Amino acid sequence: MTTPWGELELARFPQDPRDRLRAWDASDEYLLGHLDEQGTDLSGTVVVVGDRWGALVTALAAHRPVQITDSFLTQEATRANLARCGAEPGAVRLLTTQDPPPGRIDVLLVRVPKSLALLEDQLLRLAPALHEGTVVVGTGMVKEIHTSTLALFERILGSPRTSLARRKARLILCTPDPSLERPANPWPHTYTLPGGIGATSGRTVVNHAGVFCADRLDIGTRFFLGHLPEADDARRVVDLGCGNGVVGTALALANPGAEVLFTDESFQAVASAEDTYKANGVPGQAEFRVGDALAGVPAGSVDLVLNNPPFHSHQATTDETAWRMFTGARRALRPGGELWVIGNRHLGYHVKLRRLFGNSRLVASDPKFVVLRAVKR
Repeated sequence: MTTPWGELELARFPQDPRDRLRAWDASDEYLLGHLDEQGTDLSGTVVVVGDRWGALVTALAAHRPVQITDSFLTQEATRANLARCGAEPGAVRLLTTQDPPPGRIDVLLVRVPKSLALLEDQLLRLAPALHEGTVVVGTGMVKEIHTSTLALFERILGSPRTSLARRKARLILCTPDPSLERPANPWPHTYTLPGGIGATSGRTVVNHAGVFCADRLDIGTRFFLGHLPEADDARRVVDLGCGNGVVGTALALANPGAEVLFTDESFQAVASAEDTYKANGVPGQAEFRVGDALAGVPAGSVDLVLNNPPFHSHQATTDETAWRMFTGARRALRPGGELWVIGNRHLGYHVKLRRLFGNSRLVASDPKFVVLRAVKR
């Protein structure tokens, strides 16, 4: 990536030489160019929110910025990119969206996220640290910045305006108003599940901002809940890509003797899963882990993996994450252990499962979804 301070060699995480997707885009370059053109004073506390793969904080490492992200993969990419570019150790302070933000912010840079809820939550958490002289700049591709995006900046921080588009990217320039009366933060959001879905019928769900389907049970998960395995003899179960933890909680309620590992690369998701589990007083044991799929789980240590894999990475459609999840599941499962997957019918996960496991059985289907089962031989 070309920046006003030189060329940077950047990569996504985990790094794959076959991956043609870059670790930055035109909106990152636009923002960095704007800071240089305006002669922005970066000597104070610089906070970068939503940096996708660490491109922004790597470019600004000399100014010792703070990165706030919901993504474990982003943090790992940032560490790798900082080392690759020769940044001083500790140059960037890495925080998650669950950590308390800095008490004073002099420059706030916001990479607009896909989730409007996550943007709302983060702006409300950061707003008290802003002052009249804080420089606030948001950035994103034109298709990512909507009227609703600007409305959030205006309601929470102050008056925004947008720049001209450049290479299909746009900036949000916002003047903070410390006297603004901001609404209370509505996150996390709690709701009650409907009946007719097995062990979780009428149970409580807690969703932190940015987690999929914040105010209702999505139709894919609902279908999955109706076709979960009985798993009476499963002692070690993984809810892989757990989201708000409804699937793993359902298994734990139906099988109190199981130990369930809830894992996701989203800090918001794992916090949601833990809150959902605790809100329902589940009697069994559970572990909550933020990480890259099943990395770190011992081989042959798991009886059952439940998985609803994502097929987007930010704005890109990709099966890379699903493939990594399936591969990790095969390694972690004991012989005879099972992977149960729900996915959109058109994604063709049965082909991938047969390549990896040598088998794939259709458990249930409807016009939109399929539930598949693969057994480790």
